[in-house]
Amino acid sequence: MISQVSANGVDFAYLSQGSGPLVLFLHGFPDNAHTWSHQLPAIAERGYRAVAPFLKGYTPTEVQHATRYDKAALVSDFAALIETLSPDEPCYLVGQDWGAIIGYSLLAAYPERFVRAVLMAVPHPTEVAKSLRIPKHLHRSFHWWFFQMKDLPEEALLHDDMAFIDYLWSYWTTEGFTDAQHIRSVKDTLKQPGVLAASLAYYRSMFDTPNADPQLDSVRSLMGRSISVPTLALCGADDLRAELMDDQSQYFQAEYDFQLIDKAGHFLHREQPQLVTQRIIEWFRPVKAT
Repeated sequence: MISQVSANGVDFAYLSQGSGPLVLFLHGFPDNAHTWSHQLPAIAERGYRAVAPFLKGYTPTEVQHATRYDKAALVSDFAALIETLSPDEPCYLVGQDWGAIIGYSLLAAYPERFVRAVLMAVPHPTEVAKSLRIPKHLHRSFHWWFFQMKDLPEEALLHDDMAFIDYLWSYWTTEGFTDAQHIRSVKDTLKQPGVLAASLAYYRSMFDTPNADPQLDSVRSLMGRSISVPTLALCGADDLRAELMDDQSQYFQAEYDFQLIDKAGHFLHREQPQLVTQRIIEWFRPVKAT
């Protein structure tokens, strides 16, 4: 069932199962909240409230055309969502792709709101910046640059029943992996009015710093701090970005662990759902509320 809640002026839609301490699951691109269909029931069964919002701009969450999608704005939005969903106690965080990008900054800016975190498939922002000088990683992230163009990315993504989305999922996952039903749901989400433009705005805002909201400068300063939340980083062994995530302990004041998931690429939580779910449960268990 899809629920709705308003936070920071955004009407968020989210999937939810269970009751107990909040575990917030943040998806990436090209994806939607249903990507956590394997994890939500398993986490709920262990005494947590598992919540997976559709990111801002991904229907049925509100699509705001005249709004910002830079990282500070997203961090501000999700900090408000967490405050709304769990006002009295800190929560647990799981993020993949854009969910991880947002996650690193959330943990740095608002550590008091989290108990533990699991971030997947994307390295710390400092490592991302370093990777932009390395040819193979530039190639791996070709879509970042392509999406900066005007109009053509939208046309290419919509062409031939969104074959571009099929290509990205094939390119980023282990050879032979298929997830046709879920990818169909992703395409259906991206085809909704305004969603494609919003999802591309995430990428366009990465390099559009002159248009960043100066009122969020205080949030940006907090996002650059060392992370004091115990964090597990997971990456598929077949994902090129795994080599960027191995040694990230210098960005953490708290416990940091990195684990590879065999026979998985970028969408490891769908490629190896049971193993990834088990790693999440094991990481949360030492501090799970009773």
